Amino acid sequence: MISIIRKRSITIAGHATSISLEEEFWAALRQIARRRGISLAALVAAVDGRRAGNLSSALRLLVLDSYRRGETGKD
Repeated sequence: MISIIRKRSITIAGHATSISLEEEFWAALRQIARRRGISLAALVAAVDGRRAGNLSSALRLLVLDSYRRGETGKD
């Protein structure tokens, strides 16, 4: 399976930043945000506020953790 990395711009705390993730991760993040009742930008900002390393990696780990806890799956 070949996955294309998509770069998107998101504003976090008033500053634009670009994030590169595979489309599958973008889809999972949108699903997580929807289930939590927040915007994608708010979800990314929350992760950004508590991450220790790279933002893209932190977002991938959030998706992994959400799958492990059963938060993400079929809608």
